Amino acid sequence: MTWNRRHLLDIQSLSADELTAVLDTAETFKGVGQREIKKVPALRGRTVINLFIEPSTRTRISFELAAKRLSADVINFSTEASSFRKGETLKDTAKNLEALNADLLIIRHRSAGAPHFLSRVLDASVVNAGDGAHEHPTQALLDIFTMREKLGTLKDVQVTILGDILFSRVARSLIWALTKMGASVTLCGPPTLVPKRFEALGCRVTYDLEDALANADIVNLLRIQHERQRRTMFPSLTEYSKLFGVSIDRLNHMKPSAIIMHPGPMNRGVEIDTEVAESERSVILDQVTNGLAVRMAVLYLINGGTVPEAHSAHSTKSE
Repeated sequence: MTWNRRHLLDIQSLSADELTAVLDTAETFKGVGQREIKKVPALRGRTVINLFIEPSTRTRISFELAAKRLSADVINFSTEASSFRKGETLKDTAKNLEALNADLLIIRHRSAGAPHFLSRVLDASVVNAGDGAHEHPTQALLDIFTMREKLGTLKDVQVTILGDILFSRVARSLIWALTKMGASVTLCGPPTLVPKRFEALGCRVTYDLEDALANADIVNLLRIQHERQRRTMFPSLTEYSKLFGVSIDRLNHMKPSAIIMHPGPMNRGVEIDTEVAESERSVILDQVTNGLAVRMAVLYLINGGTVPEAHSAHSTKSE
């Protein structure tokens, strides 16, 4: 199994084998975080720039720590004191950063397609850390890494994604990743946020929460993306919570082995109750830990690193 890509721009264009290559590499890097000295020299001498045009905390910190654990030099680009306020274009800003001998540029941008654009105008490698409502590749990778870690495989696993699908870049990346790896995906939420057209991606769409939860092995909850909505998509948060929020009572009616996931940040009392978020069946903090290993794997691979020998215990759709 090999990895021959200079960039990570999306999940849609990756094959099941490429997804597995990242997961297997991340499994190796997860052990680094358990050592007394949590560093390896894989990116020593390389410069990584976090170009976060859209605000973020957890994703930026995760990428920064991943790069530092690989021994890279890291620069965080702040939009608050940047040339964007003076009217400079994204291309000019990125080209100036590249002129400082940047090797890898991690971009988060409110406009869909921004990472793809930069990959065409830069010699540096580009990693998509979230672009508009398009994709969030590393979030999907850490999610399926966590699923595989907990269940051993993704093939024929029943996954329900619940919440704001329409405006969620996480949902799009995750749908691509899960279907490529052989999982069955059910989408659920208000009809205004879960249009039937998502069935064209190989998903099942339902507006009945009990139906969506009944046979799920994994339930991945998404918050309402108020900042991307141009109008009110449902009457109230109270009604949303009543119809689509996962309470402890609803958790108790799910399969005993079913696990709860959430990419964060959580809106407690809306899509998820505190009792559910902090229950033994929640793997939300595991996702955060695994995100670090996955981002280390991504940076390592696009820098020319080799994929470790495949783990035969894990199966994919292509097997």
